[in-house]
Order: sequence, then structure tokens, then C-alpha cells
Amino acid sequence: MPQETPPHSTAARRDRAVRAAVEQGLISDATPLVALLDVAGIRSSAASLRTAFAEVTAPGTPVLHAFAVKAAPLVPVLRLLAAEGIGAEVASPGELALARAAGVRADRTVLDSPAKTTAELREAFALGIAVNADNPQELARLDALVGSAPAGAAPAGAAPAGSAPAGSAPKSAPAAPPCGLRVNPQLGAGSIGALSTATATSKFGVALRDEGARAWVIQAYLDRPWLTRLHTHSGSQGIPFDLMAQGVRTLYELAEEINAAAGRRQIDTLDIGGGLPVNFASDEETPTYAAYARLLKDTVPGMLDGRYGLVTEFGRSLLARHGTVLTRVEYAKSAGGRPIAVTHAGAQVATRTVYAPASWPVRIAAYDAEGRPRTGPVVAQDIAGPACFAGDLLAENRPAPLLEQGDLVAALDTGAYFFTAHYSYNSLARPGIHGFVVKAGTGAEVRFATVREQQTTDEIVAESGGAYADALLD
Repeated sequence: MPQETPPHSTAARRDRAVRAAVEQGLISDATPLVALLDVAGIRSSAASLRTAFAEVTAPGTPVLHAFAVKAAPLVPVLRLLAAEGIGAEVASPGELALARAAGVRADRTVLDSPAKTTAELREAFALGIAVNADNPQELARLDALVGSAPAGAAPAGAAPAGSAPAGSAPKSAPAAPPCGLRVNPQLGAGSIGALSTATATSKFGVALRDEGARAWVIQAYLDRPWLTRLHTHSGSQGIPFDLMAQGVRTLYELAEEINAAAGRRQIDTLDIGGGLPVNFASDEETPTYAAYARLLKDTVPGMLDGRYGLVTEFGRSLLARHGTVLTRVEYAKSAGGRPIAVTHAGAQVATRTVYAPASWPVRIAAYDAEGRPRTGPVVAQDIAGPACFAGDLLAENRPAPLLEQGDLVAALDTGAYFFTAHYSYNSLARPGIHGFVVKAGTGAEVRFATVREQQTTDEIVAESGGAYADALLD
């Protein structure tokens, strides 16, 4: 007998949403792939993040939680998070445009990127958006912009989280949005090298342990009274808790050293990045924001005593648990004695899973054609995608109730980096995305709201140069 799920759990809401997606026609023969977002789950994650840091920081400490837009670049999602008190961390002109379209205020936006152009920096200055410079050459570009800023001009938007009290900076300091410098503590890698940003040779930030680098950073701040933030981020999925905390401790110790050298509280805000890993093995939400915040309290208590404002940049951990990719089994077949369920979800929505399954496995839930949890004997089988290469598999040799033609497969925990980081292999369409809310009551009505329409074939043709069909003939 399948284990019964609590009536108000994430799994129970998901089961109801899958059934409703069938009943309301969101998934069908004409639309065999759809993505679902649990609105209640997103709200809950945002609340957990806010509460976790509120419980470990001194009263009145300014804290900005800026969602890493790359994790789910969707205007309605950014708007929902903004309503829940979450700002935006952007890393491109496109992400900034999305945040602005969602109504995220300038003073709740942070610009990070290792390759910002002068035009991007100029736009950030004009809007009053906080900037974390990545390297000495970018800092030189900020020098030029600060030098050209009108004296006494105030940046757009309200005072940013963590800004220094009036009069704390020299009166001659030029007006500029909050600016900081990203440093790489060079502490090592986690279990996924590609997501480890604090290695000895990482492309991000100033490598703090390189010869002369620490002294250069300190002098860079002493030469620039307007440089008031310090930033680090040790990595994302696969980074151990202790490594994350040690990276933050390195940041705090450097800030203390700079402020001591300056003889004042020049650095008033520490941007500690994000990177909370997600448990992709079960429905258990671990690790938690509360556990991370308590670890920071133990590891670097001075950072949380109210002398510094804080910025965080969590992404995956806010959204991953609350997304589901739902697809129909188009065909059920076998090869070499192994059952294969051929679906419409593969490399185009789960690129990392397909190419690096050991690092990015996804959980699979099986449903029948009416959207009810599939029961029956568990059989090891492949869950295959539609792309034309043999490795296009969501799961290989995975135990599950035997799937049949017309059944449904749900790829769980896919709310971040899956259906928004689309891979256009075989010109497969981007799926439609729908948020859902399960209303309380015996009927458990499910209401859907369109977040993004499914991409049409006309849009695929347009993206692929359809308007320039004759361009190469002459």
C-alpha cells in the first residue's frame, strides 16, 4: 500500500494539482508537457528565509534577501517574491529588465556578474542599483562613473538595506549607489566542481590568497570612501555547510580589517551570497535556512550584532522544491528486457540531469492517465525524453510502478533551473508554466494561473531566423 501523505503537505498539494491539471486540460494529447509551481510553497520558503535571519540578527539590522533571478527568470515569480519581502539579485541586462518589469525596487536590487559592460554599470548607477565589482578592471570603471556623478545627487530609490547613517561617510564622497567588491576566499570546492566558486582558480572575484591580493583589496577601500560593501559567494549545490560558513567568516574578518585601517565603519554591509543546497532525495526539507542561520551565529557572531547590514542571494533553495515538470508517457516499450517510458520531458528541460545524472538526479512520481498516483508492482525502468540522442533520460533503471502509454510522469523539485533554463535541442518548445493554489475545504479546489504560455511553433521559427529566410542566398 502506498504511504498516505498528510493532507496539507507539499506532496498532497502536488497530487491534487496533477489531478486538476488533467481535469482542467492543462495537460493533454495536444499539450503533453507542462510545468507547475506551488504558490503556497514559494510563500512558505520566503517566510522561512526571513524568519531564520531575523532570529539571529540584532533588532533593527537591515537585511535584504535578494533572489538570484537566474534560478527562475519569470516576472510573475519575481513579483510574488517581492510581495513576500524578497528583492532581486541580477547578473545581466535581461535579468535586470525582468526585475524591473516585476516592480522590484532599485534599492532592493543587486547587480552581480563577472562580465559587466560599461553600459550595464552606467545603467545601474542611473537607477541607483547596488553593484558588486568583480575585479580591479571593473573597479576602475566604477572610479570613472563615480568621478562623473553629480556631486550631491541622490541615487534613485530609497536608502538601501544596510546603508550607513547620514554623516558616517566623508562629506566629499561622490554620490553613487551602494558599491562593493567581490572576493574569492579560495577555500576549496564542493561535490560539484562547476558550481564551486571559492576554488583557487575560480573566475569570480578577487582571489584573496594570491600574493599581494589582500593588501591590494584593503588599499582599494582606503582609496575609495564610497566603497561600502563587501561580497562573497562560495558556491551553490554541493557546497558543504561548513565551507559556506567559513567563506562568510573570511568576508567578515576582511571587513573588520578594512574598517580598522580606515578608522571608521566604511564597510557597512556584507553580501554573503546564497548557495543553500537542496535535498533532491526526498520530500524532507533539509538543510534549512534556520540551520544555516544558526551556524552563522556560531561561526561569525560579530557579523550579526547589528554593526553590519546583510544581503543574501539565495535562488535554488527558494524555488526548487515547489516546481514540478509533468509529462505524458507517449509510448511504453522495452529494450534488452528493460521497460522504457518515452515522455516529452528530457534534455530540453532537465539539461543538467541528462548530461550529469550523478550530480543532478531528479525524483520521479508516477500517475495514471487521470492524474491519480500510479500503484502496482515496482519495476526498474528508464524514463526517456523526446530528444534524438540515446542519453536523453530523466532517469535510468529507476524503480517505479510500471508505466503505461497515456500515464503521467512528474519530475519533482524542478522549480529552479529546470523549465526556465531551456535547451532548444531538436527545436523543442518551451513548456507552459502555471502556478497553482489549493483552496482549503473538502473539495480541495485547485486554481491555476498562467505564468508563461507554451512556446508556439511560429515563435520557434521566428527565433530561428524565419524573417531572414533568404539572407544567405545572395
